[in-house]
Amino acid sequence: MKRLLHFSRMLVLTGLLMGNLPGGWAVYAQTPAPLSAEEVMQRAVERAESSDSHIARPNYLYHKHTITEELDTKGRLKEHKEKLYQVMVESGLSYIRLIQINGQSLSVGELKKEDAREAAERAKLADAKPDSKGDNRENFLTRELVAKYKLTLLEQKMIGGRATYVVAFEPKSGELPVKRLTDRFANRMAGTVWIDVEDFELAKAEIHLQGEVALWGGIVGTLKRCNYTLMRTRLPDGTWFNSFSHGVFEGRKLLEPMLVKTMSESSNFQKVALAGH
Repeated sequence: MKRLLHFSRMLVLTGLLMGNLPGGWAVYAQTPAPLSAEEVMQRAVERAESSDSHIARPNYLYHKHTITEELDTKGRLKEHKEKLYQVMVESGLSYIRLIQINGQSLSVGELKKEDAREAAERAKLADAKPDSKGDNRENFLTRELVAKYKLTLLEQKMIGGRATYVVAFEPKSGELPVKRLTDRFANRMAGTVWIDVEDFELAKAEIHLQGEVALWGGIVGTLKRCNYTLMRTRLPDGTWFNSFSHGVFEGRKLLEPMLVKTMSESSNFQKVALAGH
């Protein structure tokens, strides 16, 4: 028995030694190489642009509550507006319907206008290309957008009990292309994004402007400050939704100074079964 135990220990020791030698017998699981910031964002964009991530998404119904406040140059409230929407996610597309303004239900006339607007929106989306990846209400990550920025992987951090890659971004040096009005903003944006390690979904974003942006040469107005935060939530079935956002926008609209604060919060997510699904 002692000889057998001794022989067994020798086998284990030999196996450990051979496993540490080139061509050894032992096979160990290799720790995957850490991803670069570019690889993290590439996978996030692939996820965002994948038709499966939109079309295969379950049908949902939820509420979206928004607040918009306009303030004067001294920070005093000039206007406060609250809106409540009902959002229907159907076959990868989302349809938003206004149901309350400042806590009051819409009038008959306003409801008719909403019906007409929703019908027109559905018709427009129905006429879209068959390979359409959705209406992008829940996503803004594209290859074209990400290509504008220098990326830096800072760390991994837990958000909502899930691990995320923390990636900082800032505009690349040199003149960036301007194909549409939104590029004027995108070319000056910097900040940080948190990308879910498992799903490669955007979990959080903090964005700010690095410099003033002029609209139509400054004739229409300018935006000199923009601070925007977006939070996203993963539901138990793996579906992601924008759940909260907050923004501060300061500049000039025509000849008047402008200071606007916005807030948006989504809640009461309910999975629904539609006829024919």
